[in-house]
Amino acid sequence: MPSSVNRRQFLAGATAVAATALAGGVLSAGRARAVANTYTPDWSSVGQHKPAPEWFQDAKFGIYFHWGVFSVPAYGSEWYPRTMYKAGNPTNTYHAGKYGPPTEWQYHNFINGAPDLVGNHVQFAPKLKSAGGAFDPHEWAQLFVDAGAKFAGPVAEHHDGYSMWDSQVNEWNSVDKGPKLDLLNLFTTAIRGKGLKLLVAMHHAYNYRGFFEFAPAQTDPSLKKLYGRLSATEENQLWYDKLKEVIDRSQPDILWQDFALSGVDETKRLEFLSYYYNQAAGWGREVVATYKDGLNQGGAVFDYERGGPIDITTPYWLTDDSVSSSSWCYTQGIGYYTTKQVLHALLDRVSKNGNMLLNIAPMADGTIPQGQKNILLGIGDHLKRFGESVYATRAWTAYGEGPTLMGGGTFTSPTAGTTQDIRFTRNKANNVLYATVLGWPGAALTIKSLNSDRINMSPLVSAQLLGSTAGTYISLAKPTQDASGLKVTLPSTAPYTANAYVVKLTFSGAIPPLRRMSGAVGFQEAGYVGTPAGLAVGEYTAQKLASVGLPAASLSSLWLARGYRLIGYAGDNFSGSAWTFTIDHSDMRTTGTNDTVTSLKVQFSPTAYFRIENLTNRLAVDSGGVVASGSSLKQWTWNGSTHLQWQLVAVGNGAYKIVNRANGMVADGWNATADDSAVKQAAWNGAASQQWTIESVGDGLFTIANRATGLRLDGNGKAASGSVLIQRKQEETTDQIWVLTAL
Repeated sequence: MPSSVNRRQFLAGATAVAATALAGGVLSAGRARAVANTYTPDWSSVGQHKPAPEWFQDAKFGIYFHWGVFSVPAYGSEWYPRTMYKAGNPTNTYHAGKYGPPTEWQYHNFINGAPDLVGNHVQFAPKLKSAGGAFDPHEWAQLFVDAGAKFAGPVAEHHDGYSMWDSQVNEWNSVDKGPKLDLLNLFTTAIRGKGLKLLVAMHHAYNYRGFFEFAPAQTDPSLKKLYGRLSATEENQLWYDKLKEVIDRSQPDILWQDFALSGVDETKRLEFLSYYYNQAAGWGREVVATYKDGLNQGGAVFDYERGGPIDITTPYWLTDDSVSSSSWCYTQGIGYYTTKQVLHALLDRVSKNGNMLLNIAPMADGTIPQGQKNILLGIGDHLKRFGESVYATRAWTAYGEGPTLMGGGTFTSPTAGTTQDIRFTRNKANNVLYATVLGWPGAALTIKSLNSDRINMSPLVSAQLLGSTAGTYISLAKPTQDASGLKVTLPSTAPYTANAYVVKLTFSGAIPPLRRMSGAVGFQEAGYVGTPAGLAVGEYTAQKLASVGLPAASLSSLWLARGYRLIGYAGDNFSGSAWTFTIDHSDMRTTGTNDTVTSLKVQFSPTAYFRIENLTNRLAVDSGGVVASGSSLKQWTWNGSTHLQWQLVAVGNGAYKIVNRANGMVADGWNATADDSAVKQAAWNGAASQQWTIESVGDGLFTIANRATGLRLDGNGKAASGSVLIQRKQEETTDQIWVLTAL
């Protein structure tokens, strides 16, 4: 798991050995119940596995921990085993001064035990409290329960190649070397004993994909195994054999894996997935496999590292984050996020159709620092009181509102919201909407998203403020609604102290549909009745329509956002008779197309003008007015000028030309090849450099990429007004997300 190191850079450059208290029954170590081969090792088969079962979507919050050999030096990060060998790195200097030259005092000394330069014995050897030590896995598990987690588990092996179980395929394990404890078994028993689902995290793919590239060559066969220096065939088999042992011993409900899976032999990846899924079928349980790469076709759940999407995203996803920004493992002087930052990040991610896996960093002896406990207990306090608005909820049509930007990719820090920030969830019956305000807003709360132009609130039956203890409520006067939002009257002062406050809105039937800010919403019944299907800008075959909840030939009523149009086709794949819709239709029978549209395209209206504003710096794309062809486009503070107004006109193949209102010229990538190249403007000539693909990443949020250069429009961070507009290769950053607002 990368910490202070950017993962993208690296991708470019004697305890019992029986797993007990398992939901599927007690199995002896190393034995697996024989099951029918439901899944075969091919993508089409494993891809049929349900990625995110109901229990996983209900759980919302889990905890894991980076604790192991790398916790002993407690310096730098969990990447100490790598950086201790890298000349010029601060960890390399630190290691030489405390232990000796890394080429002589090597990483495996922390496992076997050895003296440092002043004679102190150094070794990863935590002792159980029952044996006079500080480590108690049952206390850890109780802390996870108190934190409100529904699943938890260890990093069973990190990049360093050290297995935290009684491995029969890897002698570098916690029973044979170090603490002489089967740590995975201890955690399995403790965590399941508290009624939690078990997660096991495995990071071992990168062990032989480059983690120890700076370490000296090894001649001893055993050390070759530890340092990832076996042959490719042996390494791929070892990767699989370790996973198989973990599956057979602990029967994990969630098997989480870190990056570098795409470098593992494909046949071994498929053998792993099919084996895990088949074993789970034999246990009678639904399980979750996660990935960052390499398993995207395998019925698994995608994991965002330290981040998440900017808007509601499907399918259901997961993020892993930590209580600390500086390291995933314990280090001297480790710093922490605030409870509010972490809690608000959790609430944001749940509102966007995701779960959060939070890492803590215990000390080498098994002590969990009080600062980390405080964060967990603070989260637990909120979930204990207001858990009905989190657990077993689902994302609504909109995730929320407010000025605080959260998510937008990987490696984004948890951010505390403000009293203007609201996050929505709904119950599974879809008749209760929860509006969680990330701070006390005062006596008058306006929920802007619920304005009269976007939603009909007449079916609202009651409004309540969730009370300070679970299951208690403070009744509120029935809210009023106008074009500015839903007006909710709250108590004059906060009735209790909390890090977020929840308004519960209960309806007589289903929560009314919400009009999108972009694209369209389709309904299977006339009068905007039935489950709404959000239709972002793009092309929808019959199969894709069914996947978003609008089967072919079922469109009976339609909402269109301002500035958009829908082209419907009688046949699949955009064939047959075509109809263009530019306004709402409460009953498609009036158009003669009721239950007729089989495929469709949602596009920007070619007659509408848009403000194109960067999500990070809130500056708008600016032509500069009547200027010479070849002039650079800039970014400017929005002032309503025609310089900042653009038409988005479809030119075929899903591409658009972006036409300025003031001078009629179009945005041009100018056949640039390098990052930070300027975007220019010229008269339309049909060249690929003047064609742009505009892809939705949320309601009203888009990325814009040039067809010729392959580069994306980029706001360049907190750029100043008047700065040149640039283009860059695709990155997971809000600098490349644009808010398109029809004027």
